[in-house]
Amino acid sequence: MAEQGKVEFTLTDTGEKAEFYIIEQTRINNINYILVADSMDDEAEALILKETYEGAESSDLIYNIVDDDKELDAISGVFAQILDDVDIEME
Repeated sequence: MAEQGKVEFTLTDTGEKAEFYIIEQTRINNINYILVADSMDDEAEALILKETYEGAESSDLIYNIVDDDKELDAISGVFAQILDDVDIEME
């Protein structure tokens, strides 16, 4: 797994900071998605985040966890193809 970088997010509901490693990113239908993990271990918990903006006129970049099952299946399939050496298991 190649580490692209470590990023810190501020959780909007609690204001707490959370650090994740960016594993991969892709753009589909003009939407940016990133695959992040909580560590670089083989058993790391991973999330797919979708880039959005808060409000139509805001420049505040927001990343939301992809939780729609259909969208999650499609995007995780893309990441699985990109990262053919990484085993992605969905729970």
